[in-house]
Amino acid sequence: MNAIIQYFRQPVRLFYLIALIAITLNVALIQLGFSVLGWLLPIAILLVIFFIYRLDYIFFFIVIATPLAVNIEDIFPQLSLSVPTEPLLAALLLIFLLKLLMRQLPDPRIFRHPIVILVIINLLWMAVTSFSSQLPVVSFKHLIARLWFVVPMLFMGTALFSKLKNIKLFYWLYIIAFIIVIINTTINHAAYGFSEKGANWSMAPFFNDHTAYGVMLAFFIPVLAGFTLSRIYRFPVRWVSLMLLILFSGALILSYCRAAWFSVAVSAIVFLLIVFRIRFRWVALSLFIIIGGFYTYQQVLMDRLAKNKQDSSANYIEHIESISNVSSDASNLERINRWHSAIRLFLERPNLGWGPGTYQFVYGPYQQSREKTIISTDLGERGNAHSEYLGPLADSGWPGLLAVLILFSTIVFYGIKVYQKAALKEVRLLSLITLLSLITYMAHGFMNNFLDTDKSSIPFWGFTAIITALDLYHKD
Repeated sequence: MNAIIQYFRQPVRLFYLIALIAITLNVALIQLGFSVLGWLLPIAILLVIFFIYRLDYIFFFIVIATPLAVNIEDIFPQLSLSVPTEPLLAALLLIFLLKLLMRQLPDPRIFRHPIVILVIINLLWMAVTSFSSQLPVVSFKHLIARLWFVVPMLFMGTALFSKLKNIKLFYWLYIIAFIIVIINTTINHAAYGFSEKGANWSMAPFFNDHTAYGVMLAFFIPVLAGFTLSRIYRFPVRWVSLMLLILFSGALILSYCRAAWFSVAVSAIVFLLIVFRIRFRWVALSLFIIIGGFYTYQQVLMDRLAKNKQDSSANYIEHIESISNVSSDASNLERINRWHSAIRLFLERPNLGWGPGTYQFVYGPYQQSREKTIISTDLGERGNAHSEYLGPLADSGWPGLLAVLILFSTIVFYGIKVYQKAALKEVRLLSLITLLSLITYMAHGFMNNFLDTDKSSIPFWGFTAIITALDLYHKD
């Protein structure tokens, strides 16, 4: 037996052995009438080999598969799972935990970085509030899903991004796969005459909502703009980036996602603040004046907003005007309804909240009849708090919101720090475009929340890992 084991220790011989077993099983399954299993078997064996020898291949396969992943909830109503990304992420999480038990840790400096420490604190508080949850089963399922999004992307990603080429590979893999989604969406949307209503479902089956689609289009626009405008890269790279920037921008316009348009505008403002080195005290003073002016003249402002009757429209000017319509636009009014419900939930349980992921199941009784809209529901089947800030506030109390605010602020701080301190121009560029992409999501987070989906979580936590790796390995 030992002689056989020694013989097959050589990778080439092991490969031929596995290939022979796979072909034999494949033929047997097809002959027995299990043709689907027969075709899936080689893929499964290949994945097992990669899990054993090349986890980085699995990591990058997840990245390119994310835009094209589909949720099998339509086929299996009781199982909301994005395939193939979430099963692979769950497997990576298990392997990471096994390595921790075997003391096979990645670079210890990763665990000491402030961003990673804050993420761990955030996850620990989610675990604490899962025990006190109104619906513990829901909360622990939500926590486990968050773990398999965060842990592989942040810990494994930070280690992989110690090489700059892997950072650029991450960008391009997601972008290349996203091109297929954009083409499919555009074709479907054309069948509806590029109407505003048609934009709501044209991105099926890859995205279930035009806002989730729009936020990811906005997310990668700073990356493509950076590659287009920078002279660091050669002309072919800049030319391809320009073509893709036009494609993504056009798709963003056709998405009719007002929140995504807003997030790109915020990102552009932050870009100007960073590049022109506007001091923080001036930014803080400006925010103080704006907030003070709002509270001073809030009655006048609310009266003017109440007079805006412009609903969502296929006319882009009217569609932009509808952003401030809080009198008749159902989408805007429903968001306000969800936000008010989240605040009422927080006021009842301010310290521990109702439990991670429970908002959509408990907010119904906290709606007020005068705030309900034609799209309101008490059954929790139409999303959650529509905010990355008020959601944690209701789910995990004020410490949950505080943890999110500190984490996001720390990510911004280190992104700016790397941009200002890095010696290499390419590192400065990568830190800037990565930060601006994250800014688009943080701004969009005031109106929607998608970190419980693979489409947004994988790029968000992957880009967070890029900021962490740039600070750890490339700043100097």
